[in-house]
Amino acid sequence: MSMVSMVEQQWLFLRDIALLIDKAIELNIVMTAGEAYRTECQELSYVYGKTIAKIDGKIELIDAPVKSKTMKSQHLERLAMDFNFFIDGNLTYKKEDIQTLGDFWESLTDKNEWGGNWTSFHDVPHFQRNN
Repeated sequence: MSMVSMVEQQWLFLRDIALLIDKAIELNIVMTAGEAYRTECQELSYVYGKTIAKIDGKIELIDAPVKSKTMKSQHLERLAMDFNFFIDGNLTYKKEDIQTLGDFWESLTDKNEWGGNWTSFHDVPHFQRNN
């Protein structure tokens, strides 16, 4: 069995993202892009709740929101993307509003995972491919 390269994984992920966008159009859900690629420094900031800021000309380490629970995010591999969702012009991250879209994503392949279906916490904007 041959192993699929990272470039192939990323291509398959983006191909499925195109299908997801088409499905959103069909469902009258407007999507805008949120976060896709994340650097290791960004992930460290998200996990540990610290960031670097320039305050009064000085570089300082300040507190920031904890936005991630892992240093193994698929964003680091360019295999995850977060979206903003608008229904009837209103921004929504409600799981019940996006459930059909999330279920569609997971139906494309068993490698696709939607954060809205996670049991530990819900991350409705998050769509990823596991490699």
